[in-house]
Amino acid sequence: DPNQMYLVAYEYVFPHYGWAVAATALFVVISQLKINVTNAYAGSLAWSNFFARLTHSHPGRVVWVVFNTLIALMLMEMNLFQALGRVLGLYSNIAVAWMMAVVADLVINKPLGLSPPGIEFRRAYLYDINPVGVGAMGIASVLSVAAYLGLFGTSVQPWATFIALGAALVASPLIAWATGGRYYLAREDSGADDQGAAAPGGTPPFAKGGWGGFLHGWRNFHGRQIPNGGEVPTSITHTCCICGKDYEGEDLAHCPAYQDHICSLCCSLDARCDDLCKPQARLGAQWGNLLQRLLPNAAQPYLDAGLGHYLLLMAGILPVMGLLIGLLYYQEVLALQASDSARLAAVNATFIKLSAALLLIAGVVAWWLVLTHKSRQVAQEESNRQTELLMREIESHRHTDELLQKAKETADQANQAKSRYISAISHELRTPLNSILGYAQILDADAGIPDNRRQAVSVIRRSGDHLLSLIEGTLDIARIEGGKLTLDKRPLDFPSFVQEIVAMFEPQARGKGISFDYQQQGELPVNVRTDPRRLRQILINLLGNAVKFTASGGVVLRLKYQREMAHFEIEDSGPGIPPDELERIFEPFSRGSAAHVGATGGTGLGLTIAKMLTDLMGGEMKVESRPGQGSLFQVRLYLPQMHNLQAASPRIRRVGYVGVRQRILIVDNEATDREFLVNLLEPLGFQLAQAASGQECLDLIPRFKPHLICMDLAMPGMDGWETIRRLREGGLSDAQIVIISANAFDQGNDNEVGMRAEDFITKPVRIDDLLTWIGQRLKLEWVSADVAPEPASAPPPTEWHAPPPDALRALQAQIELGYPRGISGKLDDIAADPVHLEFVEVMRRLAKQFQFDSMQEIIRKALAEHPHARPDVD
Repeated sequence: DPNQMYLVAYEYVFPHYGWAVAATALFVVISQLKINVTNAYAGSLAWSNFFARLTHSHPGRVVWVVFNTLIALMLMEMNLFQALGRVLGLYSNIAVAWMMAVVADLVINKPLGLSPPGIEFRRAYLYDINPVGVGAMGIASVLSVAAYLGLFGTSVQPWATFIALGAALVASPLIAWATGGRYYLAREDSGADDQGAAAPGGTPPFAKGGWGGFLHGWRNFHGRQIPNGGEVPTSITHTCCICGKDYEGEDLAHCPAYQDHICSLCCSLDARCDDLCKPQARLGAQWGNLLQRLLPNAAQPYLDAGLGHYLLLMAGILPVMGLLIGLLYYQEVLALQASDSARLAAVNATFIKLSAALLLIAGVVAWWLVLTHKSRQVAQEESNRQTELLMREIESHRHTDELLQKAKETADQANQAKSRYISAISHELRTPLNSILGYAQILDADAGIPDNRRQAVSVIRRSGDHLLSLIEGTLDIARIEGGKLTLDKRPLDFPSFVQEIVAMFEPQARGKGISFDYQQQGELPVNVRTDPRRLRQILINLLGNAVKFTASGGVVLRLKYQREMAHFEIEDSGPGIPPDELERIFEPFSRGSAAHVGATGGTGLGLTIAKMLTDLMGGEMKVESRPGQGSLFQVRLYLPQMHNLQAASPRIRRVGYVGVRQRILIVDNEATDREFLVNLLEPLGFQLAQAASGQECLDLIPRFKPHLICMDLAMPGMDGWETIRRLREGGLSDAQIVIISANAFDQGNDNEVGMRAEDFITKPVRIDDLLTWIGQRLKLEWVSADVAPEPASAPPPTEWHAPPPDALRALQAQIELGYPRGISGKLDDIAADPVHLEFVEVMRRLAKQFQFDSMQEIIRKALAEHPHARPDVD
């Protein structure tokens, strides 16, 4: 009794006996708590390893410490310590058998080459059951326990422990020799840690029989051979792909499921791979192979259906349950007197019933575990399948993303090439167009031009403006797509602006024989803030299409201004837009099936630019259309009202200016463009000088001392930007600089010389814009000649007296032939009656413009409405 020992010791320490007893009690309680908790922790290691292998879960060793403590408490409360001596004596035989099986493997098997030279602890390389160790331990345990219980007689009973020792030492090498040592390692090491690992199902290199095998095993056991006679390599550290911790190579295994290194604990807890690295080494596979050898082939389908798993569970549960019931029974029998036979019979009957009940419960629970395992296995297989599909999809998406990135790069390169091409071709087109439109504007303002020549000049201006609109449209799309288009917001005389738009399209509509109706709802503000050029571009594109594609009926422009929001509606009675074309009506170069109605073709950019500009200005554009009934475009824009501003001055014709003569230097490598500016500015009284290059400009400035410099950008040698930079940095001149260039893409871009967007005028030059800029920068007082007011446009004809049906059909026949002289002759015949002069005037105007489709539409409408018309008879 340790209490007495402690008490005797403490009597020498404390003067009073009571203190010694108290110290002894305290010491015993503390030491017993420490010992039992330590034992519980040691036992938790076994519980943790066992359940980690069995359930693939690791709740932590603290859980198993508490679990072990509860088991100890239960055994104590059940008074099982009375049989502790018997239990320990029984367990000692099993423990000796276990230890001697290990000793036999180390002392006998390894030197003989029957087992690997090293000791492998990684689960990924081990069989769940090695028959060498388990078999030797089982054989030795059964023989020693049988001798311990007296089954071999009382004379053999004292030798039970030695039987366990000898049986394990003999059985271990025999089983290793019989199995060829193939159950030690389940697979070869993926690294260089175990060169002696065997491939699954193969013969390991250490399993060599005879004297050679003995020598091979002895050398490997006493010192592993070092390749090439070098030193043992230092272990390389790797990171576990699951827990993320670093381990040496000897502590990691390569997992085929994760395609990376994995530590032993994570390998034990993983329930997804189902031992993909060693499927033949699982306990279930080993048990199934054993049953296949022992049972007939007819039982194979039942084994695959779960019978093998069920038998394996029962083989594990029944011995444990039998041992537990046997211990309880043994304790109860010891408590009974030998003469109490009746009570002994009752105890026997009770334990038989209890065993039968527990056997039934164990069978049901085991089958439930089998079904649960099957369900989990099916679910895991489905999860693995879905995971594989998901990984394929992820890989497919990754491949698609790579292709998209390549396509995006290709598209960006193509877009940049397109922008460069558009910029280059725009420059090449604007340069000659600058001279054409410039001189056309000068000639148009010359009062001495005869009327018959003025019409030719007007045709030149209209054609040039049309070509310029195509160039501007293409550039606008490129600017908007590249994010380089900026808005030039400034005050706008809104009523005058709207009247200008109306006056622009009323004659066009009247010339086609259709009506143009402007409807204003409420008052308009005098001034609003917006980009006049872009607003004009939106309305011109929409109204131009409406007038172009409407052959009969009319066009209505409605405008309502409310709460600083302008609502525009453009409605026409044209052919309409089919639903399938309505979806792509705002796509570039989309002209639609109604394009044949128009008098002239187009690029299909008008609506695209209008929609882009509306979005850029923060507005909204909608379209409604029905085939055969016309279309309705709705535009809503935010046009804030500006107060305390005077109305814009009326358009004037400048003939000179007041004050000191101003000197202007024109820098351009194109002689035609320089001559155009000279012809424009010299009559106004400016002193002019010309330079064909940037260097010539720098050389001329000290002598000429200009007040204003008109600078081109694209010049050979020193370009315009470099010339401006040298002017500013060198202090050669403080003159105002205006850029006149065909490089429209450079307008609004950041530049190092500080040129603003308003100082940039693109070719072809609009004379009014250039002169307005010059007047503002040089602070000129212009001398102007009043511009005669434009004659009020006559209201469009709402109706006319149509000719008789026969005359209309005769005219229609000439139009279908496309014979201008025949058309003119038929119109002369119809004009003999003064009542039809209005009709003849409209048709002649359309015939001069070759708008035969519109003429046919007017004739069809007139025939349909004529009171005496009759259907045509072939």
